[in-house]
Amino acid sequence: MRVRHKPWAIDMIKDYPNIVIPEPDQAQGKWDQVFDQAQPLHVEVGTGKGQFLIGMAKAHPEINYVGIEMYSDVLVMALQKVLDEDQDLPNLRFIRSDGREISNFFEARSLDRLYLNFSDPWPKRRHTKRRLTSPNFLAQYQEVLKPEGEIHFKTDNQGLFEYSLASMSQYGMAFRQVWLDLHASDFEGNIMTEYEEKFAAKGQPIYRLEAYYPQHES
Repeated sequence: MRVRHKPWAIDMIKDYPNIVIPEPDQAQGKWDQVFDQAQPLHVEVGTGKGQFLIGMAKAHPEINYVGIEMYSDVLVMALQKVLDEDQDLPNLRFIRSDGREISNFFEARSLDRLYLNFSDPWPKRRHTKRRLTSPNFLAQYQEVLKPEGEIHFKTDNQGLFEYSLASMSQYGMAFRQVWLDLHASDFEGNIMTEYEEKFAAKGQPIYRLEAYYPQHES
């Protein structure tokens, strides 16, 4: 989905350093100080317009959330949604950066969960390494996740889902659950992204999985 350029986006983002962390690398190992309370930490890579993470932050005030989004024109829409909320969300922060930098922002074994929602499928073979479930990304996630940490992944793209199942399995990961049609299942508590609403309205199946690194288990 093409997003219109917003020349004012960067300036607006800079006006809210309490929501969009200006130097996230300085927060590494100090996220308990960034948030009002020390709580479990969940991170979404590619947070987009923020609907999913805002919904999660509202539904689970006992968890701290960080959304990573590299495009200012997109992230500013998430920021606007937070500002439009009737309630404060002290458990939600954003980072404007590339997900490939995740290990620069969070110390080893510090995250309880990672979300990957409707990531770019990069369908061409030569772009495989750009997929957020390719081995180079899985290695970074393994570094920052706690031993019991999980990756929760959702997509409408069957090819990306099949690739992700194979990539994670070959990397040595295991799956707690896999859904081939999430909205036709009995899964409770699902919060939809903007893309998910669009695709589900067209009757497209939504694929979902929960994965973990068993070598971390004690």
